[in-house]
Amino acid sequence: MSNRNIEAAFNYHEQTKHSYQSVRTDPHYLDFPNQPIPFKTYSELEPIQLPRQWENTEITALSAISPLPITINDERIPNLNDLARLLYFSAGVVKQRSYPGGQILFRAASCTGALYQVELYVVCSALPDLPAGVYHFSPKDFALYRLREGNYRTVVAHASGEEPSLMRAPVVVICTGTYWRNAWKYRARTYRHFGWDNGTILANLLAVGFALQLPTRLILGFVDDEVNRLLDLDIDREVALSMVSLGRTARQTAELPTEVYPLGLDALPPSEVEVDYPAMRVMHSATCLVSASEATLWRGQTPDQTPPVPEGPVWKLDPRTETAADSIEEAVRRRGSSRRFENKPISFQEFSTMLYCSAQGIPADFLEPFGVSLNHWYIIVHAVEDLPAGAYVLHRHNWELELLKEGNFRSKSGYLGLGQELPADASANVFFLADLTSILERFGNRGYRAVQLEAGILGGKIYLAAYAHRLGATGLTFYDDDVIEFFSPHAQGKSTIFLLALGHGQKRKLLS
Repeated sequence: MSNRNIEAAFNYHEQTKHSYQSVRTDPHYLDFPNQPIPFKTYSELEPIQLPRQWENTEITALSAISPLPITINDERIPNLNDLARLLYFSAGVVKQRSYPGGQILFRAASCTGALYQVELYVVCSALPDLPAGVYHFSPKDFALYRLREGNYRTVVAHASGEEPSLMRAPVVVICTGTYWRNAWKYRARTYRHFGWDNGTILANLLAVGFALQLPTRLILGFVDDEVNRLLDLDIDREVALSMVSLGRTARQTAELPTEVYPLGLDALPPSEVEVDYPAMRVMHSATCLVSASEATLWRGQTPDQTPPVPEGPVWKLDPRTETAADSIEEAVRRRGSSRRFENKPISFQEFSTMLYCSAQGIPADFLEPFGVSLNHWYIIVHAVEDLPAGAYVLHRHNWELELLKEGNFRSKSGYLGLGQELPADASANVFFLADLTSILERFGNRGYRAVQLEAGILGGKIYLAAYAHRLGATGLTFYDDDVIEFFSPHAQGKSTIFLLALGHGQKRKLLS
């Protein structure tokens, strides 16, 4: 199916909406004896243990959550210690929790259902202490597994239509999604979750990369088959989603792409039985690019998503990034999606800082010029000091909140968040909404991948900002059309993409 046949994205989005009726008439149940294991394990490869020399050092404070693009003309090549830090604070196991049935190993970034369906791979030229090759990152034993030996950067660069940052990047991190690991619980809606869960990982990766002064750029324009073949993926089970270029070499790669042979490596099955949900695979296939020229056309101007001039009362944000002095490492280690919120307010300054840091630009090939966004920020405020309770929209160009309607909407927030207590008890709820029509017309079906991914990154940045302020946050699902109705007429014509609640989380006991 062609990327330009955008009815595929519209159809998928419509088919995977939640409504009050659909949730209550759904017979689905969780088959716990068949729950997939949350790690990809190769049975034939030997681990290359990653170093931990960075464990007693910290690199930066909250400002890394909102990085500006790094422009460095000299070489900036990460060493193995840098790479280990990046991988650990993006997808590593940072703590564990015991419960009657066993243990949960919590990763550095939040994931829907704690199912951890996103895998990370590294394609690199020769680095200090690491030979050139293609590697899989294993969070379970904090190790790399070498899939291919040699420099395959040219394959990645060619697949991207010679995207400039990839032509000079000594390291490329490739993120993949494993269908069944998340579909076990969320079924066909998993394709939305690919974007959210990949996004929270990327929020951490981009922040740590900036803190290490490594030029970073998120790439979605690439030929899917070429990247999948490089990673030796079974595309009925796992597919490449996104790439990030890390670092900079003095000279751009000029060699012809290395020939890629099938590896036929065995990985342990995730569970005894896998249930197929074709809609998510059909959706992903519809987003794929098939040629380097198509990847080149992907890059370019982003559709203007600036909201209309405010008509209601506005409040100017008052961010103070220096008030949260925690390092990125401290914030990540404190991570844990809140399961309950205390019903009490946060300060306007804290709220302003979290919004300001989280809503800054993302260095990405589908967000040009830097600073533009595909998602709109709609917010329900329950308990923020010096800010009336009500519904708002954020105007990022001048950092103002426009009041759309005033009132106590705790009960309504709980309903919109699938009838859960979390959004009702939170201090505020951020809803990401988008104009899918303009996005799909510009980018094709792959624009659906982009808008979900950006929402996940923005949510991941809110997570980091909340932890840095010793607050809690959690991503939630929602009744799609009811959210639009609530924020209309301002939100008319948009689609609901993601929801994140934030506030004072109630502490729970975690074992290390």
